[in-house]
Amino acid sequence: MNQSSVNLLDLPNEILFNILKKLENTDVLYSLFDINNEQLDNIVQEETFSNTLNFALTVHNTTIIDSVLDRFCNYILPQIHYNVKCLIVAPAPIKRILIATHYPSLTELKLLDFQRNSSLRYFTDDSPFRHIFKQQITKLDLINEDSKRAIESLIDYTKRVYGPILTYFENLEHLNDIQTSIRAYPGLAIRYLSSSAFSSLTLTYLCINMGTLTDCLCLIDGRLKQLTTFIVRIYYMDIDSSINQNMDDLPHLKCFALIHYGLIKEYDNNFVLGEINFIFVYRLSRWIH
Repeated sequence: MNQSSVNLLDLPNEILFNILKKLENTDVLYSLFDINNEQLDNIVQEETFSNTLNFALTVHNTTIIDSVLDRFCNYILPQIHYNVKCLIVAPAPIKRILIATHYPSLTELKLLDFQRNSSLRYFTDDSPFRHIFKQQITKLDLINEDSKRAIESLIDYTKRVYGPILTYFENLEHLNDIQTSIRAYPGLAIRYLSSSAFSSLTLTYLCINMGTLTDCLCLIDGRLKQLTTFIVRIYYMDIDSSINQNMDDLPHLKCFALIHYGLIKEYDNNFVLGEINFIFVYRLSRWIH
């Protein structure tokens, strides 16, 4: 039986569009952008293919293929920059990508391979990207590669990394600090720090490692009044019973999740669960009423 062959370009635009949507935007743009085919050019010019750009997928052996980066920075990005809302990128190529053009619609940044020594230099007032970070970015995801064992202390890391991030990103609403393996990155430690060391008037979503349960309870003292979602991972369930939290200081909280990697000692179990249960019951009652 004879089988007829169908050229990809013979497909209706709607079907072709749906096929391309299943591919990564960076692959679509690199391969098809402005290749002297009117049908494809009209399709890839759709905002769908430029809203989110994942440059991590062009990484091979931790090095971005120069030809791919050249084509994007010199030709593609300057023509689609108004549509870009989210960038997923590692610290190494971020400078070249951000200086390629202006990104007036950029509000989300996912920073891969985050390490304080190589990444924080961009989060200063001397950075050429300070306007983007300080004014535009509302959602920040950090794929944290710092090792807990390689730092001086959690308090020092909090003062040098977490605190400055909240201060620098003035309109940040979403902070998600992610680990890529079972190796723990340094947790947030605020028990012995002032409330100004980690505070925000805009943050509504926080997902982060914390040093102890006591640090978690200290965080609900009013420094994050707009918080609606709080997801915390704790490795040590140490708790100071003298800490008195006031749930009125989190008037908007609707979701609280506690993840513990380890065992809870039996003599601490009732107290710890009592504290956590108080948070849940209080927030649920406030939400219902």
